[in-house]
Amino acid sequence: IGGIVVGLVTEYYTGGAPVRKIAKDGETGPATIMISGLATGMQSVAIPVLTIAAIIFFANVFAGLYGVGMAAVGMLATVGITMAIDAYGPVADNAGGIAEMAECDPEVRQRTDALDAVGNTTAAIGKGFAIGSAALTSLALFNTFAKEADVSGLNILDTEVTIGLFLGAIMTFLFSALTMKAVGRAAGAMIEEVRRQFREIPGILEGKAKPDYASCVKISTEGSLKEMMLPGLLAVAVPIAVGCVLGVKALGGLLAGALVTGVLFAIFMSNAGGAWDNAKKYIETGAHGGKGSESHKAAVVGDTVGDPFKDTSGPSLNILIKLMTIVSLVFVPLFMKMAG
Repeated sequence: IGGIVVGLVTEYYTGGAPVRKIAKDGETGPATIMISGLATGMQSVAIPVLTIAAIIFFANVFAGLYGVGMAAVGMLATVGITMAIDAYGPVADNAGGIAEMAECDPEVRQRTDALDAVGNTTAAIGKGFAIGSAALTSLALFNTFAKEADVSGLNILDTEVTIGLFLGAIMTFLFSALTMKAVGRAAGAMIEEVRRQFREIPGILEGKAKPDYASCVKISTEGSLKEMMLPGLLAVAVPIAVGCVLGVKALGGLLAGALVTGVLFAIFMSNAGGAWDNAKKYIETGAHGGKGSESHKAAVVGDTVGDPFKDTSGPSLNILIKLMTIVSLVFVPLFMKMAG
């Protein structure tokens, strides 16, 4: 039930009235469309987080920690349909790209754009399910860590715990910054390659020469692997360093801080990105001046920012909070030996 609520709220914020409001705000330029999209993403966090809190409360009332774990399993039980709707968006998007490169009739592109707009919403719903289940799973793992580390409770008045909370909050922001900068660097390299081909291969713009697609694909694939090394290392190394140096209480604070901020940030970025993308699609249907208008140019700016939000940083935070908890649990004996 909680997963359905999260899905419906996500559908509203990435495909309902807020999207049309963002599109309308594009009439006054990129700045207002950015403000509107950010506000929509922030607002979309409230109900899903309240829903997750309600899930934890009722599951704990009826079956304690076991109930929280089973609630996570319950959300993951829909993994088949969740993966299906999550994959639908990229499939529709790529179909549109193929239609454009194949120079199909404009009507074909219009149809694929409509499907892509639906895909943005379904992908956001899939991410909402994943974020909710990640929060519940991390909470269950966190309790297991506390028992293994013999931590009966985390007192926020304890300086070690407070320090850990702040460090955990930093992890969410730092990890998001690293992933977004990675997208920016890869995109910059791609732009330079495209410009090089325009300079060195005459006739591309006139359709008389064929671009070197392989070099652009290589930049994307190699960049995605190289740029993720530092964020991945950070997610593993920081919990180990904090556990060894500051002890298990500080590490518990770190996990709590990362869990709370990570869930909030992940929902915010996924929904804001989807809303910006669909606002652009809505304008391209002819609203607010249609394609090529000033509103459309502003929406393209919003969509460009929204893509790393919804496709990179937002989804990766699910992995961050679960990975940090699992690493902490695995290395508990080392922490107890090093810092007590």
